[in-house]
Amino acid sequence: MSERVTIMSEGLKLAGVLHMPKDYKAGERRPAFLILHGFGGNKDGEQGVWARKTLLEWGYVCLQIDFRGCGESEGVPGRIVPQEEVLDARAALTFLENRPEVDGRRIAICGASLGAAVGIVTAGTDKRVAALISQGGWGSGPRKFFQQHGPSGDWNRFLDMMVEGVRQREKTGQSMMVPRFDIVPVPERLRALLRDGHMQFTAETPLGMFLFHPEDYIGQISPRPVLLLHAVNDSVTPSAESVELYRKAKSPVELHLIDGVDHFMFAESNPRVTHLVKDWLAQYFPLQP
Repeated sequence: MSERVTIMSEGLKLAGVLHMPKDYKAGERRPAFLILHGFGGNKDGEQGVWARKTLLEWGYVCLQIDFRGCGESEGVPGRIVPQEEVLDARAALTFLENRPEVDGRRIAICGASLGAAVGIVTAGTDKRVAALISQGGWGSGPRKFFQQHGPSGDWNRFLDMMVEGVRQREKTGQSMMVPRFDIVPVPERLRALLRDGHMQFTAETPLGMFLFHPEDYIGQISPRPVLLLHAVNDSVTPSAESVELYRKAKSPVELHLIDGVDHFMFAESNPRVTHLVKDWLAQYFPLQP
């Protein structure tokens, strides 16, 4: 029971798929999840597929979208700016809010990686978000990038790349393109989980991420519940990011650092993660209020 939908965001058409649980009955108004994909991905990525299948099985309506410039959505390909993705998430909330199958007072966000960071800012600035699940998210662009590039001695090269991108844009009016893994390093063994993602991005992408500070907004989500999930030994985004988010959040919030998984933990379909999410939902965002 899936429906391909179009969502308007600042004049751009965003591609989405609305999924209905098998046991849905006409006239019901169910709680819903907006599922947000990570950096350079799309709604068909392994992370989002796990979230959609699992949440559907438990009875929630699910909406997956492609952010602008990603997947089947309109926008400049490879231009991934988190501040603009927040606007896309808000447009998707409005879409869900107006669906007759959805209880507009009970819409949650489940985001992974950059999608988690976007979800935090969206929830902190939009009270329509009733609950938030952040998996492998981050709180500070500069701190995150320094941890990803600093230890290997690439920090200055990363900063120079952003400066050169600004200069080229000012000089030519055209965006400089940069390789995906020059922005966010990902180990070879994990790259197979990046399905159909872009490999080149505009220089506005790392700059927008650098200037993004979700930790400034997470405290504003309370009293709505937040679940922070992070791999102990995350090889992409250091777990210290979720620790800092937890320190700045307000009750009710839970942080779980999980061993034996990596950055794309949803894609690994780890049963411990599944049980943890299910128990949290039963406590803080049950199917029946």
